[in-house]
Amino acid sequence: MILAVDTSLGSAVALIGDDGRLLADASSPDPLGHAEVIGTLLERALAEAGSHEVTHVAAGMGPGPFTGLRIGIATARAFALGRGIPVVPVPSHFAAALAVIEAEAPDTPFAIVTDARRREVAISLFDGVDADGIPQLVEPTFLVPRAESDERLRGINAIEVATLDAAALGRVALRAVAAGRTLADAEPLYLRPPDVTVPGAPKRVS
Repeated sequence: MILAVDTSLGSAVALIGDDGRLLADASSPDPLGHAEVIGTLLERALAEAGSHEVTHVAAGMGPGPFTGLRIGIATARAFALGRGIPVVPVPSHFAAALAVIEAEAPDTPFAIVTDARRREVAISLFDGVDADGIPQLVEPTFLVPRAESDERLRGINAIEVATLDAAALGRVALRAVAAGRTLADAEPLYLRPPDVTVPGAPKRVS
């Protein structure tokens, strides 16, 4: 069983079986307050799933805002550390792309678009799935002003996503594990640095 956790948009938790079947999920669409709800969502999903043993934890790696994204990743890592099981990092846009593919089966390339705040959007381009059933990324995630997104996409079908399906994240992770593939490294995809920085050394006073 895979536990999937993502806080790149709202907060979402899901548990899926080794056949990809959804066993439990819980989510909140609020793009803020991840720390306040993630524990409750996790407890609710685990209680709903019953006595199944979790073997992997899928962590949504973004793109997303610095503060919200790191809460989900920290939750996934802490759970995995406590159980002694591996974390499977998955770019969050892969989950959104898989959900679109499963629901609509598009036969042309499409873009997943998410709000990056500050009048900007994060965009990833996909074209179907590859031989392992994983969404095929044809252009890595990039950040553009919202007003310029249509021009940047040049007529490619753009699908803006406001919430993320953690079950889809878990299914991507399941396929990656089965194929022995790593889809993301340990560093989250923040797209921009945090607003808070470490202050420099104090000036010397003579």
